[in-house]
Amino acid sequence: MNVETRRLRLRPVDSTDVDALVFLDSDPEVMRFVSDGRPTPRAEISDWVIPRARAELSTGRGGMWIAIDQRYQAFLGWVLLRAPRHSQRSEMELSYRLRRDTWGRGLATEAARAVVGLAFDELHTERVFASTTLRNSSSRRVMEKLGMRVSGVRAGGDHLGRRYEHAHGNRDNLGELEYELLRHHWEALVMGADARRHQVMNLPA
Repeated sequence: MNVETRRLRLRPVDSTDVDALVFLDSDPEVMRFVSDGRPTPRAEISDWVIPRARAELSTGRGGMWIAIDQRYQAFLGWVLLRAPRHSQRSEMELSYRLRRDTWGRGLATEAARAVVGLAFDELHTERVFASTTLRNSSSRRVMEKLGMRVSGVRAGGDHLGRRYEHAHGNRDNLGELEYELLRHHWEALVMGADARRHQVMNLPA
């Protein structure tokens, strides 16, 4: 399933993307909050990442979409949905990774918003969640721009509660945040965006 946005074309990952994915994961800054800067081995990408993503796409349990620049047809990165294997909830995990030279342009938000819409509208999930480290302010900003809310905090693998309050001490001493977006929140956001567009289109000349 291909998805198009204003600036991006998102298409399912395939075996021809190995080189691009290896190149992406070879940038220590891209991998800073993923693996402390270590690159992903090529065999892991070709033998596990791509086959698993394609299998998930074929069963309607998510998948990985390659982000292509609409104007120049260049590889920019990827965005992914994955259904947790041991969860009993109707939920999907969101993740994304883009080339460093694309950062700061809102492309991660644009790609993520497109597949979140896919998760709710086509895959009929009830909840989309994503996790990031407290130090990764850029990733947190993407999640917040999507309308996601903090649903949990982890430090050293320990769950510290379903709700995170900013008054709970120094965030730098904690490890990881989980964000979530529920179906009814997403529908309210979409309805609000549609209403704003309608108002703009009907402004008097």
